[in-house]
Amino acid sequence: MKENEQASLSIKKIALITIMLIFILGIGVRATTTSLNTVKIILSDNYEIEVITTKKVVSEILEENHIIVLPTETVFPSLDAEITNEDYTITITSAENPTQIVSLANESENVSIEQILSNYSPIVEKMVTGTEIIQYDSVDEEGNIIDFNNTTKYYKTKKSGKLGRKQVVYRIKYQNDIEIERTAISESIIQEPVSEVVTETTEVSSRNATSYRNTTVPVKSTTELAKSVEGIQPKIRTLNASAYTASTCGKSPSSPTYGITSSGEKATSWYTVAAGSAYPIGTVIYIPYFANKANGGWFVVQDRGGAISNNKIDVYMDTYTECQIFGRRNLECYIYVP
Repeated sequence: MKENEQASLSIKKIALITIMLIFILGIGVRATTTSLNTVKIILSDNYEIEVITTKKVVSEILEENHIIVLPTETVFPSLDAEITNEDYTITITSAENPTQIVSLANESENVSIEQILSNYSPIVEKMVTGTEIIQYDSVDEEGNIIDFNNTTKYYKTKKSGKLGRKQVVYRIKYQNDIEIERTAISESIIQEPVSEVVTETTEVSSRNATSYRNTTVPVKSTTELAKSVEGIQPKIRTLNASAYTASTCGKSPSSPTYGITSSGEKATSWYTVAAGSAYPIGTVIYIPYFANKANGGWFVVQDRGGAISNNKIDVYMDTYTECQIFGRRNLECYIYVP
Protein backbone atom coordinates (compact mmCIF):
# COMPACT_ATOMS: atom_id res chain seq x y z
CA MET A 1 0.00 0.00 0.00
CA LYS A 2 2.77 2.38 0.93
CA GLU A 3 4.56 1.60 -2.32
CA ASN A 4 1.44 2.63 -4.30
CA GLU A 5 1.15 5.91 -2.36
CA GLN A 6 4.83 6.71 -2.97
CA ALA A 7 4.42 5.98 -6.69
CA SER A 8 1.38 8.25 -6.81
CA LEU A 9 3.32 11.06 -5.11
CA SER A 10 6.21 10.69 -7.54
CA ILE A 11 3.83 10.96 -10.51
CA LYS A 12 2.30 14.13 -9.01
CA LYS A 13 5.74 15.69 -8.50
CA ILE A 14 6.74 14.93 -12.09
CA ALA A 15 3.48 16.42 -13.36
CA LEU A 16 3.98 19.59 -11.25
CA ILE A 17 7.56 20.03 -12.43
CA THR A 18 6.43 19.52 -16.03
CA ILE A 19 3.72 22.20 -15.69
CA MET A 20 6.23 24.62 -14.16
CA LEU A 21 8.69 24.03 -17.01
CA ILE A 22 5.96 24.63 -19.59
CA PHE A 23 4.99 27.87 -17.81
CA ILE A 24 8.59 29.11 -17.68
CA LEU A 25 9.16 28.22 -21.32
CA GLY A 26 5.96 30.08 -22.20
CA ILE A 27 7.21 33.20 -20.48
CA GLY A 28 10.50 32.92 -22.35
CA VAL A 29 8.72 32.57 -25.68
CA ARG A 30 6.55 35.62 -24.96
CA ALA A 31 9.62 37.62 -23.87
CA THR A 32 11.40 36.82 -27.13
CA THR A 33 8.35 37.78 -29.20
CA THR A 34 7.71 41.07 -27.29
CA SER A 35 10.15 43.79 -28.35
CA LEU A 36 11.94 45.83 -25.71
CA ASN A 37 12.55 49.49 -26.58
CA THR A 38 14.98 51.95 -25.06
CA VAL A 39 13.28 55.33 -24.67
CA LYS A 40 14.90 58.59 -23.57
CA ILE A 41 12.57 61.02 -21.78
CA ILE A 42 13.65 64.68 -21.58
CA LEU A 43 11.72 66.57 -18.91
CA SER A 44 10.87 70.28 -19.00
CA ASP A 45 13.76 71.11 -16.64
CA ASN A 46 16.20 69.43 -19.08
CA TYR A 47 16.58 66.40 -16.80
CA GLU A 48 16.93 63.19 -18.85
CA ILE A 49 15.98 59.64 -17.97
CA GLU A 50 16.33 56.47 -20.03
CA VAL A 51 13.85 53.62 -19.65
CA ILE A 52 13.36 50.17 -21.18
CA THR A 53 9.75 49.37 -21.98
CA THR A 54 7.47 47.13 -23.98
CA LYS A 55 4.90 49.88 -24.25
CA LYS A 56 4.30 51.53 -27.61
CA VAL A 57 2.07 54.52 -26.87
CA VAL A 58 3.70 57.69 -25.47
CA SER A 59 1.04 58.22 -22.77
CA GLU A 60 1.43 54.63 -21.58
CA ILE A 61 5.22 54.97 -21.36
CA LEU A 62 4.90 58.13 -19.27
CA GLU A 63 2.26 56.56 -17.02
CA GLU A 64 4.39 53.46 -16.57
CA ASN A 65 7.21 55.68 -15.29
CA HIS A 66 4.92 57.81 -13.10
CA ILE A 67 5.49 60.98 -15.14
CA ILE A 68 2.62 63.49 -15.06
CA VAL A 69 2.31 66.11 -17.82
CA LEU A 70 1.17 69.48 -16.48
CA PRO A 71 -1.42 71.63 -18.34
CA THR A 72 1.32 74.17 -19.16
CA GLU A 73 3.61 71.50 -20.65
CA THR A 74 3.77 70.18 -24.18
CA VAL A 75 4.76 66.63 -25.18
CA PHE A 76 6.45 65.76 -28.46
CA PRO A 77 5.44 63.53 -30.06
CA SER A 78 1.82 63.70 -28.91
CA LEU A 79 0.50 61.52 -26.08
CA ASP A 80 -1.39 59.21 -28.44
CA ALA A 81 1.57 58.70 -30.77
CA GLU A 82 3.34 55.33 -30.97
CA ILE A 83 7.09 54.84 -30.86
CA THR A 84 8.51 53.57 -34.14
CA ASN A 85 11.99 52.29 -33.35
CA GLU A 86 14.12 50.87 -30.53
CA ASP A 87 15.92 54.15 -29.78
CA TYR A 88 13.30 56.81 -29.24
CA THR A 89 13.04 60.19 -27.49
CA ILE A 90 10.06 61.82 -25.80
CA THR A 91 10.42 65.53 -25.02
CA ILE A 92 8.38 67.47 -22.47
CA THR A 93 8.69 71.26 -22.63
CA SER A 94 7.24 74.02 -20.52
CA ALA A 95 6.00 75.88 -23.54
CA GLU A 96 3.82 78.98 -23.67
CA ASN A 97 3.68 78.72 -27.43
CA PRO A 98 4.36 75.28 -28.95
CA THR A 99 3.84 76.55 -32.50
CA GLN A 100 7.54 76.28 -33.31
CA ILE A 101 7.64 72.58 -32.49
CA VAL A 102 4.48 71.87 -34.48
CA SER A 103 5.60 73.81 -37.54
CA LEU A 104 9.02 72.18 -37.46
CA ALA A 105 7.50 68.72 -37.11
CA ASN A 106 5.18 69.39 -40.06
CA GLU A 107 8.11 70.27 -42.30
CA SER A 108 9.51 66.77 -42.32
CA GLU A 109 8.52 63.36 -41.05
CA ASN A 110 12.19 62.62 -40.38
CA VAL A 111 12.86 65.66 -38.19
CA SER A 112 15.29 64.81 -35.39
CA ILE A 113 14.91 65.65 -31.74
CA GLU A 114 18.15 67.66 -31.95
CA GLN A 115 16.57 69.92 -34.56
CA ILE A 116 13.51 70.41 -32.39
CA LEU A 117 15.52 71.26 -29.28
CA SER A 118 17.77 73.67 -31.17
CA ASN A 119 14.72 75.61 -32.34
CA TYR A 120 12.68 75.45 -29.17
CA SER A 121 14.29 75.47 -25.75
CA PRO A 122 12.56 75.16 -22.37
CA ILE A 123 11.91 78.23 -20.26
CA VAL A 124 14.17 78.65 -17.22
CA GLU A 125 13.22 80.77 -14.20
CA LYS A 126 15.73 82.51 -11.93
CA MET A 127 15.46 84.80 -8.91
CA VAL A 128 17.73 87.82 -9.38
CA THR A 129 18.45 90.65 -6.95
CA GLY A 130 19.77 93.93 -8.30
CA THR A 131 20.03 97.66 -7.67
CA GLU A 132 17.99 100.00 -9.84
CA ILE A 133 17.85 103.72 -10.43
CA ILE A 134 14.79 105.69 -9.23
CA GLN A 135 14.03 108.59 -11.54
CA TYR A 136 13.43 111.96 -9.98
CA ASP A 137 10.39 114.16 -10.69
CA SER A 138 10.48 117.59 -12.30
CA VAL A 139 8.62 120.13 -10.17
CA ASP A 140 7.95 123.85 -10.38
CA GLU A 141 9.02 126.32 -7.71
CA GLU A 142 5.84 125.58 -5.74
CA GLY A 143 6.62 121.86 -5.70
CA ASN A 144 3.98 120.81 -8.25
CA ILE A 145 5.01 117.90 -10.46
CA ILE A 146 5.33 118.83 -14.14
CA ASP A 147 3.80 116.38 -16.63
CA PHE A 148 5.73 117.11 -19.80
CA ASN A 149 3.40 114.90 -21.83
CA ASN A 150 0.36 117.04 -21.08
CA THR A 151 1.70 120.56 -21.41
CA THR A 152 2.63 122.84 -24.28
CA LYS A 153 4.85 125.00 -22.07
CA TYR A 154 8.65 124.96 -22.07
CA TYR A 155 10.88 124.80 -19.02
CA LYS A 156 14.49 125.19 -18.05
CA THR A 157 16.27 123.63 -15.09
CA LYS A 158 16.71 125.83 -12.03
CA LYS A 159 17.97 123.14 -9.65
CA SER A 160 19.27 119.77 -10.73
CA GLY A 161 17.63 116.61 -9.45
CA LYS A 162 19.33 113.55 -8.00
CA LEU A 163 18.59 109.94 -8.85
CA GLY A 164 17.52 107.53 -6.13
CA ARG A 165 18.34 103.84 -5.79
CA LYS A 166 16.36 100.78 -4.81
CA GLN A 167 17.04 97.07 -4.40
CA VAL A 168 14.66 94.89 -6.38
CA VAL A 169 14.14 91.11 -6.38
CA TYR A 170 12.96 89.83 -9.77
CA ARG A 171 11.66 86.54 -11.07
CA ILE A 172 13.13 86.36 -14.57
CA LYS A 173 12.26 83.88 -17.32
CA TYR A 174 14.90 82.96 -19.89
CA GLN A 175 14.64 81.07 -23.16
CA ASN A 176 17.77 80.31 -25.17
CA ASP A 177 19.60 82.44 -22.56
CA ILE A 178 17.47 85.46 -23.58
CA GLU A 179 15.30 87.24 -21.03
CA ILE A 180 11.64 87.04 -22.12
CA GLU A 181 9.80 88.07 -18.94
CA ARG A 182 10.66 89.97 -15.77
CA THR A 183 8.39 90.23 -12.70
CA ALA A 184 9.25 92.30 -9.61
CA ILE A 185 8.70 90.29 -6.42
CA SER A 186 9.85 92.82 -3.82
CA GLU A 187 11.76 96.09 -3.55
CA SER A 188 13.30 98.31 -0.88
CA ILE A 189 14.48 101.93 -1.10
CA ILE A 190 18.21 102.49 -0.62
CA GLN A 191 18.26 106.21 -1.39
CA GLU A 192 15.33 108.52 -2.07
CA PRO A 193 15.47 110.65 -5.26
CA VAL A 194 15.61 114.45 -5.10
CA SER A 195 13.26 116.34 -7.43
CA GLU A 196 14.52 118.60 -10.19
CA VAL A 197 13.20 122.17 -9.94
CA VAL A 198 12.27 123.80 -13.25
CA THR A 199 10.99 127.21 -14.20
CA GLU A 200 8.79 128.13 -17.12
CA THR A 201 10.44 129.68 -20.15
CA THR A 202 9.57 130.47 -23.75
CA GLU A 203 10.68 128.58 -26.85
CA VAL A 204 14.03 129.84 -28.08
CA SER A 205 12.71 131.41 -31.26
CA SER A 206 13.41 135.11 -30.69
CA ARG A 207 17.15 134.51 -30.84
CA ASN A 208 19.12 134.57 -34.05
CA ALA A 209 18.93 130.85 -34.80
CA THR A 210 21.48 131.00 -37.62
CA SER A 211 24.27 132.65 -35.64
CA TYR A 212 23.46 130.52 -32.59
CA ARG A 213 23.71 127.42 -34.69
CA ASN A 214 27.04 128.48 -36.15
CA THR A 215 28.58 128.71 -32.67
CA THR A 216 27.05 125.53 -31.28
CA VAL A 217 26.22 123.10 -34.07
CA PRO A 218 29.20 121.55 -35.89
CA VAL A 219 27.94 122.30 -39.42
CA LYS A 220 31.35 121.40 -40.86
CA SER A 221 31.34 118.08 -39.06
CA THR A 222 32.19 114.99 -41.07
CA THR A 223 29.05 113.36 -39.65
CA GLU A 224 26.83 112.42 -42.58
CA LEU A 225 23.73 113.60 -40.76
CA ALA A 226 25.32 117.00 -40.18
CA LYS A 227 26.18 117.25 -43.86
CA SER A 228 22.63 116.32 -44.86
CA VAL A 229 21.15 119.39 -43.12
CA GLU A 230 23.69 122.03 -44.09
CA GLY A 231 21.88 125.21 -45.09
CA ILE A 232 18.68 124.26 -43.22
CA GLN A 233 17.77 126.54 -40.31
CA PRO A 234 16.76 124.45 -37.29
CA LYS A 235 14.02 125.02 -34.76
CA ILE A 236 15.61 125.25 -31.33
CA ARG A 237 13.54 123.73 -28.55
CA THR A 238 14.02 122.42 -25.04
CA LEU A 239 12.57 118.92 -24.97
CA ASN A 240 12.14 116.49 -22.11
CA ALA A 241 14.38 113.54 -23.02
CA SER A 242 14.26 109.98 -21.71
CA ALA A 243 15.77 106.74 -23.02
CA TYR A 244 14.49 103.35 -24.13
CA THR A 245 15.78 100.05 -25.46
CA ALA A 246 14.27 97.08 -27.31
CA SER A 247 13.44 95.12 -24.15
CA THR A 248 11.26 97.96 -22.79
CA CYS A 249 8.93 98.02 -25.80
CA GLY A 250 6.72 95.14 -24.68
CA LYS A 251 7.81 92.71 -27.41
CA SER A 252 9.35 89.29 -27.01
CA PRO A 253 12.88 88.79 -28.40
CA SER A 254 11.39 86.01 -30.55
CA SER A 255 9.00 88.47 -32.21
CA PRO A 256 9.93 89.35 -35.83
CA THR A 257 9.32 93.04 -35.00
CA TYR A 258 11.59 93.04 -31.91
CA GLY A 259 13.82 96.14 -32.12
CA ILE A 260 12.11 97.37 -35.29
CA THR A 261 11.07 101.05 -35.34
CA SER A 262 8.00 102.73 -36.82
CA SER A 263 10.12 103.56 -39.87
CA GLY A 264 10.63 99.85 -40.53
CA GLU A 265 14.35 100.12 -39.75
CA LYS A 266 16.10 98.40 -36.86
CA ALA A 267 16.69 100.73 -33.92
CA THR A 268 20.34 101.80 -33.59
CA SER A 269 22.01 103.11 -30.46
CA TRP A 270 23.07 106.77 -30.68
CA TYR A 271 21.18 107.20 -33.93
CA THR A 272 17.49 106.44 -33.35
CA VAL A 273 15.08 108.67 -31.44
CA ALA A 274 11.34 108.39 -30.92
CA ALA A 275 9.41 111.67 -31.21
CA GLY A 276 5.86 113.02 -31.50
CA SER A 277 3.87 113.31 -34.71
CA ALA A 278 4.97 116.96 -35.11
CA TYR A 279 8.33 115.60 -36.19
CA PRO A 280 8.08 113.49 -39.38
CA ILE A 281 10.00 110.23 -39.67
CA GLY A 282 13.42 111.21 -41.00
CA THR A 283 13.66 114.47 -39.03
CA VAL A 284 17.27 115.14 -37.98
CA ILE A 285 17.87 116.31 -34.40
CA TYR A 286 21.14 117.64 -33.02
CA ILE A 287 21.51 117.48 -29.22
CA PRO A 288 24.60 119.33 -27.87
CA TYR A 289 24.41 117.29 -24.64
CA PHE A 290 25.57 114.22 -26.61
CA ALA A 291 28.23 116.03 -28.65
CA ASN A 292 31.01 113.90 -27.13
CA LYS A 293 29.39 110.62 -28.24
CA ALA A 294 30.45 108.72 -31.34
CA ASN A 295 27.56 110.19 -33.33
CA GLY A 296 28.60 113.75 -32.43
CA GLY A 297 25.13 114.36 -31.00
CA TRP A 298 23.20 113.75 -34.23
CA PHE A 299 20.02 111.62 -34.30
CA VAL A 300 17.19 110.70 -36.67
CA VAL A 301 13.51 110.40 -35.78
CA GLN A 302 12.72 106.77 -36.64
CA ASP A 303 10.20 105.80 -34.00
CA ARG A 304 6.97 106.76 -32.25
CA GLY A 305 5.55 105.89 -28.85
CA GLY A 306 2.27 105.95 -27.01
CA ALA A 307 3.70 108.19 -24.26
CA ILE A 308 5.69 110.42 -26.63
CA SER A 309 4.25 113.91 -27.04
CA ASN A 310 5.63 116.79 -29.11
CA ASN A 311 7.49 118.08 -26.05
CA LYS A 312 9.32 114.82 -25.45
CA ILE A 313 11.81 112.53 -27.17
CA ASP A 314 13.10 109.05 -26.37
CA VAL A 315 16.74 108.28 -27.18
CA TYR A 316 17.45 104.66 -28.12
CA MET A 317 20.26 102.98 -26.16
CA ASP A 318 21.70 99.46 -26.20
CA THR A 319 20.94 98.40 -22.63
CA TYR A 320 18.33 98.94 -19.94
CA THR A 321 21.09 99.98 -17.51
CA GLU A 322 22.15 102.83 -19.82
CA CYS A 323 18.53 103.99 -19.95
CA GLN A 324 18.29 103.98 -16.16
CA ILE A 325 21.50 105.95 -15.72
CA PHE A 326 20.42 108.55 -18.27
CA GLY A 327 17.03 108.92 -16.61
CA ARG A 328 15.03 111.93 -17.74
CA ARG A 329 16.24 115.46 -18.32
CA ASN A 330 15.47 118.63 -20.28
CA LEU A 331 17.79 119.03 -23.25
CA GLU A 332 18.23 121.74 -25.84
CA CYS A 333 17.52 120.27 -29.29
CA TYR A 334 18.12 121.57 -32.82
CA ILE A 335 15.40 120.17 -35.02
CA TYR A 336 15.88 119.92 -38.78
CA VAL A 337 12.60 118.99 -40.45
CA PRO A 338 13.24 117.59 -43.95
